[in-house]
Amino acid sequence: MSVELILIVLSALVIFSYLFDLIAKQFKIPSVILLLLSGIGLRYLAGWLEIPIPNFEPILPLVGTIGLILIVLEGALELKLEQEKATIIKSSLGSAFFILILTSTGLALFYHYWTGADFKTSFLNAVPLGVISSSIAIPSAATLPVARKDFIVYESSMSDIFGIILFNFLLANETIGVNSFLRLGWQTILILLISVAFCLMLLYLLKRITHHLKFFLIIAVLILVYAIGKHYHLPTLVIVLAFGLFLNNLHWIRFAWFKAVFKYDNFYKDFNQLNQLSGESAFIVRTFFFLIFGFTLDVSSLFNLSVLTNGGIIVTIIYVVRIVYQKFFVPQAGVAEYFLSPRGLISILLFFSIPESQKLPAIENSLLFFVILATSLIMTFGLVSVRKEQNSQPVNTPQSDVS
Repeated sequence: MSVELILIVLSALVIFSYLFDLIAKQFKIPSVILLLLSGIGLRYLAGWLEIPIPNFEPILPLVGTIGLILIVLEGALELKLEQEKATIIKSSLGSAFFILILTSTGLALFYHYWTGADFKTSFLNAVPLGVISSSIAIPSAATLPVARKDFIVYESSMSDIFGIILFNFLLANETIGVNSFLRLGWQTILILLISVAFCLMLLYLLKRITHHLKFFLIIAVLILVYAIGKHYHLPTLVIVLAFGLFLNNLHWIRFAWFKAVFKYDNFYKDFNQLNQLSGESAFIVRTFFFLIFGFTLDVSSLFNLSVLTNGGIIVTIIYVVRIVYQKFFVPQAGVAEYFLSPRGLISILLFFSIPESQKLPAIENSLLFFVILATSLIMTFGLVSVRKEQNSQPVNTPQSDVS
């Protein structure tokens, strides 16, 4: 294939992804579904044209990790920590944590019954599908009212972080005991201290760097720190979230020494540029990740009775846990919050990170794809319901006084 043809294909894919994004916002259809279907279509087109099909599977974790970092950063840069949002923040954190634990436990019990594997191995394999995908949830929540959007952004971002912490915790401990939790405790304290130091360092860099190319440097440093922490099984995604929240909430820090050392005149201009760059970069990476994932799938396996049956049970567990929890503990939740619980990028990343010795053979790529597709379609139903609800609300018109 010539260089010119490759450039044409890549450019066309980005343009179509942009159009998908517009369609998604207009009709409340998650763009991820359109991207996955496009990837599947490209695979069939390549087969029809007798083009050799390369193995993209090894690069999925790399593209997905970069996408995850950029998506969490993009979401954090849009969140303001305000006193009136304290209730939303608390309820979203609780929802992210307890739904992850309850869903993973329910799935682990099903895996244990289905495959006969021990409970710890079943739980490790259940965590990837227990995590809400911020890469799908955050863009899909963009059209919701502000309070409901903030809930989804906080919940999905923290679900990613809690999921990674839980997954690494299970990988790092062959047996789970008191020492395991003590180690987790000091690692959490360590990562919080590192987050504070790192946020201050990056803000200082933003102030001091006069070169016109500095935002990709900041993102490169974020990726470097994430990769180093991940190598040592530390939840360094917390640093990415903390950095975005820190930049968007500097107004809360009113110490004179802080303003003298770290604040500068062009800060908000730089902040807006970083926000725009992270958003556009996340869009590009997300586009190619889901296209590649769709390209690697064997669609015929979806019609396997085992995939349909077991996938249906998994999706049922996911939504039963979510709806019951939110019904009792998040009374302000509506249809969108009940059904906006997609699986996606983070599920795929964690799934491919399971060591071969601990991976359950019954949990295949086709099952993962079925759950991603089903939860995205259910989310679409929730978003469309919200749209109908908004459209059906009567418009209040001022009435003239009659004397």
